[in-house]
Amino acid sequence: MPPTLADATAAIERLWPLDGAESWDAAGLLSGDPAAPVTRILLAVDAVRDTVDEAIEAGADLLLVHHPLLMRGVTTVAETTAKGALLATLIRGGCALVAAHTNADVVETGTSGRLAGLLGLVDPTPVVETGPGRGLGRVGALPEPITLGALARRVAGILPATAGGVRVAGEFDRVVRTVALCGGAGDSLLGEAAVRSADVYLTSDLRHHPASEARETARVTGGPALIDVSHWASEWLWLDTAAEELRRELPGVEIVVSELRTDPWDFVVLP
Repeated sequence: MPPTLADATAAIERLWPLDGAESWDAAGLLSGDPAAPVTRILLAVDAVRDTVDEAIEAGADLLLVHHPLLMRGVTTVAETTAKGALLATLIRGGCALVAAHTNADVVETGTSGRLAGLLGLVDPTPVVETGPGRGLGRVGALPEPITLGALARRVAGILPATAGGVRVAGEFDRVVRTVALCGGAGDSLLGEAAVRSADVYLTSDLRHHPASEARETARVTGGPALIDVSHWASEWLWLDTAAEELRRELPGVEIVVSELRTDPWDFVVLP
């Protein structure tokens, strides 16, 4: 007998315990019958029209995403709304929906841990510890010092291509040894001691004012250079790790990683 959705969600919660999620998060099971069998799981960063259609067309019984579809309260799931239409498609197609969000960020092999590993950081530790073996972001040393420009090129080579590319604040030839990073949106960590003492901080969604203030502060008291990348791209890297871990937890279940780009931007125009 194949495992049930209840078995699959239990495996997901063993890997990424819900007690590790932030209080504002909406991780976990969103829709689906716990007694339904699960033979195929599709992993994606976002539950959007493209990935929902992909899950249904692939015959997936479960769409496991990083970003919760209903992050904030809604008053309707009518099919005249985008989220209502997506949920209706999944329910009609017999495909459950589960999110592993901040609970997947904080574990050792989570979104930030995966990025730190691909960069080859030595002995990375959390920027902010949130519990035993858990924490937000990662900070560690590069195997050898390189220039900021070379590091940015390395990052660009690791990430899937997006319209926004890789943006950098800092001198191209600046030598960097320690890297702090946070997969996904990370400007809330700009003031953390581990970030302030690093040579460079790599994250996504750096807004104008926090980035500008960080640059100006660095001129007065020191601080990191900044590398800003696509939110989707920085977290998509984690899906392969998540898939491997799920395969060990759910032998016999087909685990597939979506290759679709769900970064919201299509192209950029430069002067």
